[in-house]
Amino acid sequence: MGSIAGIVYALCSAVCFGMLAVFGKLSYAHGFATGEILQYRFGIGALLLLGWFGIMDRKVLRAGPKTLLKAVFLGVVLYPVQSITFMSSLQFIPAATTSLILYFYPVAVTLLSALIFKTRLDRVVAFSLALLVAGCGLVFYDAFLRSISQTGLALATVSMLIFSVYLIFLEVLLRGENPRTISFYCVLAAAVVYTVACPPVGFLRLDASGKLLTLALGLVPTALAITLLYRSVELIGSARASICSTIEPITTVLASALLLGEDVVAIQMGGMALILAGIILPNLRTLRAARA
Repeated sequence: MGSIAGIVYALCSAVCFGMLAVFGKLSYAHGFATGEILQYRFGIGALLLLGWFGIMDRKVLRAGPKTLLKAVFLGVVLYPVQSITFMSSLQFIPAATTSLILYFYPVAVTLLSALIFKTRLDRVVAFSLALLVAGCGLVFYDAFLRSISQTGLALATVSMLIFSVYLIFLEVLLRGENPRTISFYCVLAAAVVYTVACPPVGFLRLDASGKLLTLALGLVPTALAITLLYRSVELIGSARASICSTIEPITTVLASALLLGEDVVAIQMGGMALILAGIILPNLRTLRAARA
């Protein structure tokens, strides 16, 4: 049951993360700067997690020096650098191109897991990764039609590699830890970084829709997404969690169509089908065992 739960957590986390691009576009349209988006995302996310755990389970907030050090490393060193490089790449290349590069991370994570943790890399997993890469290529087909800035390409590639390393470190650092505790203090550490870099002095001047956007940024792609991801990695490891997380682009494309009015073409639907096949294939054994 732990494997099934881990898969479900990874899929739910991916759906939440997939909303970040949509909320980001809405925030830019609302006049937010990049620093404001990141500050509201992690600042509101930390407050929401603090309120939830403070009411529902205060034990989650108890952390020793070792746990705090792990969270600070994730929230100050890796996560902010990955976020900055990802956002910065958008200034040079289209979002589709950046997203296409980012979604190569399941390949990187699986290969790193095979090297570091001796995770078995069989034909099924290799075929699954090929389906995921092909699916992402079709979902973000327009990325191939754009001219590519070398600076943007480098930033997006660095973002992808840092996120891959982040997931590998996460699997190691979660051993013996409560994933909810680590996730809270990781978000809190990132919130401190962005609050110092970009103080939220304009929050009170925001209208109702602006405040609602900050709440959405803090809740969906931050508090929920990160907590679910940490729990998933604890249960099924970074390699399988990253494969399941490839449902993100499906969420992004469908949410963009529903909320932003963007078109979804047939080639993207084909890419979504390949992504779903790539996610289901390596997890068939687990799903069959659950039915038995």
